[in-house]
Amino acid sequence: MGGLIVHEWVSRAGGSERVLDVFSRAYPDADILCLWNDAPGRFPANRIRETLLARTPLRGRKAMALPVMPMVWSNVKTHRYDWVLSSSHAFAHQIVSSGGLPAERHFAYVHTPARYVWTPELDGRGTSLLSRAAAAPLRAMDRSRAQRHRNVAANSSYVRARIRDTWQVDADVIHPPVEVSELQSVGDWSERLDASERALLDALPETYVLGASRFIPYKRLDLVIAAGEAGGVPVVLAGGGPERAALVSRAERAGVPVHFVDDPGDALLRAVMQRALAFVFPPVEDFGIMPVEAMALGTPVVVGPVGGARESVIDGVTGVVVASDAPEDLAAGIERAWDLDPEACRRHARGFGTEQFVASVRGWMSDVA
Repeated sequence: MGGLIVHEWVSRAGGSERVLDVFSRAYPDADILCLWNDAPGRFPANRIRETLLARTPLRGRKAMALPVMPMVWSNVKTHRYDWVLSSSHAFAHQIVSSGGLPAERHFAYVHTPARYVWTPELDGRGTSLLSRAAAAPLRAMDRSRAQRHRNVAANSSYVRARIRDTWQVDADVIHPPVEVSELQSVGDWSERLDASERALLDALPETYVLGASRFIPYKRLDLVIAAGEAGGVPVVLAGGGPERAALVSRAERAGVPVHFVDDPGDALLRAVMQRALAFVFPPVEDFGIMPVEAMALGTPVVVGPVGGARESVIDGVTGVVVASDAPEDLAAGIERAWDLDPEACRRHARGFGTEQFVASVRGWMSDVA
């Protein structure tokens, strides 16, 4: 009968979508189900389907759709499948409560219990009036259904602890996949740039620290600027998003040059990352794929003291775990990272490659798939 891969909603980009991509390649005969699909063409049309929610006004309106998501997932019929693998950062794991398959045949890969329900301080979507009103009953339902699971994997030890605290469920840890082999297949990514991209790269300072992500508040790119100021090192910010204007305003007041690389393509981002003195990553993340990407390219990383990102760093070897996110501590971390061995970074990153992830998932699911 085959298997079913379940994902919350499919966006054009995102860490959980990378996991979904690898799941789909590891199990090419499995169907894929999501609440709605905003990346048409990512998967063959005959392989992926949307839930009924996609045909309502709630499509794409994550905060407003939140209260009805558990009902949608719990009513999915799974009886015609041999197994179900969910990629969950909201409520997709609740498919375990639908009829058809025993819990032993459901596998929940958890990026995090729903932040906007369980840890709204880490996600602005949880601060809306509707989200706050729905949070208490959603927490009770989420915990009850999570406790039906027999097979749960967290994407980091940090998330494993959150799962234990919120759901009272234990989990294995399988770090998410990073395309390390692809990153390391090119010795110098600047050679892959077109003329306009090369001009952008050449216009950057010879020495700089890098912050790269979506330009949204919780990524704390303002702290990357502050760290550069405290250490007297120019800063490059790569990405795009609604906080760009605020970051530009902050950059204009900075005591060091701050350069923006807007919405870089893969090759340009990798070239910028490869040339950086250090990749500075201050947010509290569930895991953090980009720090591993930086290490794969030979660039040491500086991460904060809380979150899953610190699990990928060997302090003093491939990067620095700072004592706090104060600019002075981040600047001290940059100074310590200055002389770290790029080859040690590249070698360590290989342990987080896609091949290792697939092997771990296959071992976790070996009884059914």
